[in-house]
Amino acid sequence: MKHARVFQQDQLAGLLEACDDGSYRFTYAAGFRGEPVSLTMPTSQPVWEFPRFPAPFEGLPPEGVQLDALLRIRKLDRQDLFGQLLAVGHDVVGSLRIEAGQ
Repeated sequence: MKHARVFQQDQLAGLLEACDDGSYRFTYAAGFRGEPVSLTMPTSQPVWEFPRFPAPFEGLPPEGVQLDALLRIRKLDRQDLFGQLLAVGHDVVGSLRIEAGQ
């Protein structure tokens, strides 16, 4: 299982997990009181389950020529959205930062 720590405005917001069955789970960190990672994922629900890669994170990796370069340089598969997110997570648009988890 792959893990990524998701930070919102430099505060640990939660953990994104890629499950072995192809689903994904995002769990807000205990005690997190900041802005939600997405307006579609309010903090009032501590755990979010997704049958496929979560849409709020899907738009964070680059597209077009930049994506092609990322895939070539990092030797990533085009379908590996989690790997792409980890590769660029330190430099995504907005207030989020994504780092490889433990």
